[in-house]
Amino acid sequence: MENKNIMIVDDEKAIVKMLEIMLNKEGFQHIYTAHNGEQALTILEKVKVDVIVLDVMLPDCSGFDLCPKIRQISSAYILFLTAKVSDLDVLTGFATGGDDYVTKPFNPLEIAARIKAYLRRTPSMEIPAPTKTEKKYDFGRFMLNEEAGDLIVDGQSVPCPTQVYLLLLYFCKHPNMVLSKTRLLEAVWGFDHYVDDNTVSVHIRRIRERIERNPSNPEYLVTVRGLGYKLVKGSAS
Repeated sequence: MENKNIMIVDDEKAIVKMLEIMLNKEGFQHIYTAHNGEQALTILEKVKVDVIVLDVMLPDCSGFDLCPKIRQISSAYILFLTAKVSDLDVLTGFATGGDDYVTKPFNPLEIAARIKAYLRRTPSMEIPAPTKTEKKYDFGRFMLNEEAGDLIVDGQSVPCPTQVYLLLLYFCKHPNMVLSKTRLLEAVWGFDHYVDDNTVSVHIRRIRERIERNPSNPEYLVTVRGLGYKLVKGSAS
């Protein structure tokens, strides 16, 4: 974890400093800070950031508006800090490209715990050694290369936010199996008491937008009414 790059984006300097000190104590050595959206984008153009702690309310833009711009240049794990707690605000964060959220006021140790939980579940994105067998999941129209961290659809590499990638990877490892929302939350997010099943629904939609010809009429990632979801292998082409 000491080699991971963390960026904190918040205009409240006291919060930034508190998080920076706490993350240092938790073993994170490479921490970048930004106090507005422009600074954040400038850092991302120069540094490959693994995790972004992003405040929703920034002086030059909304974190919800900034998130899609971040997604154009980075697949980092994005954790929103928000004083807003309505379902609509939470879903907006996921829809714009966020992976998780924490409401203010928060315990800084919770931020560290979520980052560590994410990093434990993240597959290695390093290029495998030539002698190492690559783990590829081929579904015809799309393929997931676990070792390289790539999603290929119709022969083209498709950008995939981290949490969306991890959810799709879990489906790929359990083809033709009905998976409930509870199981997906426990397996991919790791703390089902912090997030609700709307989180899964939003990320399912984001997967379908990448792998399906028609996301509204899925051929691969199908809904099994009353039970959950299933990634079909063999019948779709």
